[in-house]
Amino acid sequence: MVEQITKGIKISVETLYEGSFYKNYKIQYAFAYTITIENQSKDSVQLNARHWEILDALNNIEIVSGEGVIGKKPVLKPGESHTYTSGCLLTSPFGAMSGYYSMVNFTTTENFRVKIPSFKLSAPFAIN
Repeated sequence: MVEQITKGIKISVETLYEGSFYKNYKIQYAFAYTITIENQSKDSVQLNARHWEILDALNNIEIVSGEGVIGKKPVLKPGESHTYTSGCLLTSPFGAMSGYYSMVNFTTTENFRVKIPSFKLSAPFAIN
C-alpha cells in the first residue's frame, strides 16, 4: 500500500492484478486499484474531479481526466473517508499510475489539488 497526505487529505492505494486477455489482436493486462480518501483536516471538503497519468513499461502514457470518481463527487466531513475501486488496462505487465484530485474546502471555499501518490502495477508472473 502507498499513502500520501496533502492538506490533511490522506490517499491510500492498493492494487491487484486481474489477469490478461486479447483485444483487437493485442494482449491487455488488467489491473484493479482501491483508493481510500480520508479527511484528516478540520474542514469539510468535496472531491470534484480527477486527473490520471497512466504509464506502461513500453513508455506509453495515457492521460485520463474527468468529473468525480466512478460517477460520484463525495463530500467528506472531518474524520470521514470514501473508498472506491476502479481499474485500467495496460499493454505490458508493468506500469504505474499517478495523478491528483481537484477538491474544494467548504470552510475557506479554496479549490486545491490532492496528490495521488505514484503506485506500481505489476503482474505477479513477471516479477523476478
